[in-house]
Amino acid sequence: MSQVTSEPAPQSPSRLRAYYELTKPGIAGYVMVTAGASAFVGSRGTIDLLFEVHTMLGTGLATAGALCLNQYAEREVDTLMHRTRGRPLPSGRVTPAAALGFGSVLLVAGLVYLAIAVGPIPAGIAALSAVIYHLVYRPLKSRSYAATLVGSVPGALPMLIGWTAATGDFDAAGGMLFAIGYLWQLPHVLGLAWMLQEDYERVGFKLIPQGGAPVIGRHMVMATALLIPISWAPTVLGFTGMIYAVGATVLGLAFASRAVLAARDLTEATARRVFFASLLYHPLLLGFMLFDTVRL
Repeated sequence: MSQVTSEPAPQSPSRLRAYYELTKPGIAGYVMVTAGASAFVGSRGTIDLLFEVHTMLGTGLATAGALCLNQYAEREVDTLMHRTRGRPLPSGRVTPAAALGFGSVLLVAGLVYLAIAVGPIPAGIAALSAVIYHLVYRPLKSRSYAATLVGSVPGALPMLIGWTAATGDFDAAGGMLFAIGYLWQLPHVLGLAWMLQEDYERVGFKLIPQGGAPVIGRHMVMATALLIPISWAPTVLGFTGMIYAVGATVLGLAFASRAVLAARDLTEATARRVFFASLLYHPLLLGFMLFDTVRL
């Protein structure tokens, strides 16, 4: 007589895991890194370690809260897109009310933490980032390609959060770091938007400019071309040395070459190469900044 054994049913992801996913830890973590790197360079390598941790932690909490609240606001849209239907809200692993409360607590906690432990200016910039993200970028996504241009602003503001944490004020060097972050975001987002255009069309997102592939290609080339001279600013202004400048140039040329190839023939494959080039460009650039920061 044969014996039949049953396999145990797979367990569903834990609730803790679902809340963790709501924070988009990969994005929130990288935002923490950009703020921390900017603060280090702004301090010329003299920043206190605990203050650096405060800057990164406060930025990470506020960012995680904003990302969670975005998933709450777009929960119905997320059910329609293949890329997002497995997220905690569309999959029913977290209720909308719980996500709203969780995201609100994280955002407020992050802003208060930054204000107390770091300063009112970095906290104000973090609050501005959340406002632009939710009240400008998100409504524009279904109306105009301007959403892509606006959406790059909150993506670049963590550079200013870190910079003002270290320096206490705005200046030209901080503005140049913001510009680097802004220009880097454009080919990054455009590459992703071309790869996911069917999903975006399904829900009415207008993240691709009118004119399609030729216009996207031009925008990618312009952004990556501008990145090369603007990335020299930290060295010109005396915050980094020539090792950084050379590294930034090599990275910029490699990034721009991917954009040029995509502009000549924009396909999912060439857009993916631009997207992955963007994933390498910015962290490597920050690495050169940290390595070659000019200390006083």
